[in-house]
Amino acid sequence: MNLINRILQYRSISIVGLEKNTGKTETLNFIIRRVKDCGKTIAVTSIGIDGETVDAVTRTSKPEIRIYRGMIFNTAEQYFLKKRFSAEILDISDEYTILGRLVTAKALGNGRMLLSGAADTHTLKKTIENNRRFGTDITIVDGALSRLSLASPAITESMILATGAAYSSNIETLVRKTKFVCSLINLPIYDTENIHYSHNNLPLNTDNEKKGVYCLIDNELYDLGGNSALTISSISKESLEKIATHRNIFVFGILSNKLIDFLIENNIAKGMSIVVKDFSTIFVSDDKFHLFARLGGRVEVLQKTNLIALTVNPTSPDGTVLNSDTLQKRLADEIGVEVIDVKRVESQ
Repeated sequence: MNLINRILQYRSISIVGLEKNTGKTETLNFIIRRVKDCGKTIAVTSIGIDGETVDAVTRTSKPEIRIYRGMIFNTAEQYFLKKRFSAEILDISDEYTILGRLVTAKALGNGRMLLSGAADTHTLKKTIENNRRFGTDITIVDGALSRLSLASPAITESMILATGAAYSSNIETLVRKTKFVCSLINLPIYDTENIHYSHNNLPLNTDNEKKGVYCLIDNELYDLGGNSALTISSISKESLEKIATHRNIFVFGILSNKLIDFLIENNIAKGMSIVVKDFSTIFVSDDKFHLFARLGGRVEVLQKTNLIALTVNPTSPDGTVLNSDTLQKRLADEIGVEVIDVKRVESQ
């Protein structure tokens, strides 16, 4: 399969669902099986969840992941102790989650388990790097997109997006909404060479967890005050003048409609460049985003991943069933990546 060949070109991949019940777990288990059959050593982990079987991001039940003999997995201590198969502990991290320290282990048998991995981007990146020490060819991450998630799936080299009828029961709406997310994933990278912070002269580092809004002036980042773009309307007149003059701001944290509205209302959207950490921090509606672009604004990212495929689940929990062939074709035509109905492929 072309998809598996593309996956094997990367050392890490995240599987991200646009909505619950869009088939993320089915996609994850499908990818694990196919990559395993290629004789590759797999590590699997998850962006952290907060206890029992409840997902910290969606607040819904968390499906179990299939683990095969020889696989490496990363999970919190409490979930490691609940597994129903034998495993050899390879490492216990100093990094803590709400469910204890992160355990890296090698499966000595087959089974299913819940995964609760890194709670922030720095820990996720470190986990992926550490997995390579144990001979893994690829780390597969059960990803998440949410304001509540501090760990970004964009840290992985590649990504598969799961979409489907649960995201929208109308094919055209589903295609439009999915295409918008894909356009965010594919935003251009901003060149940060020689950029540093004005107050301490430290270079810009994508690993930092700094918050707030900064204005770029002659390669120096000046703090505009406050710790969030959500409070942008309360900045000083001096800070507003800096934005209006230099038209280049960096947002560390969530980019929402509020900042876009602020720029438009103050007539400074034209020629404005907004730089964010990665696409997962953007929570701007598609109509507002496109309005900003039409007014001459642009958004760029500090780091990005490679979107290599979409998977679809044409069935939703409320009984809606979309035509899978039509949905796959419309998505492929609009977005230009391979689109797969995993359940259909598995049944063939």
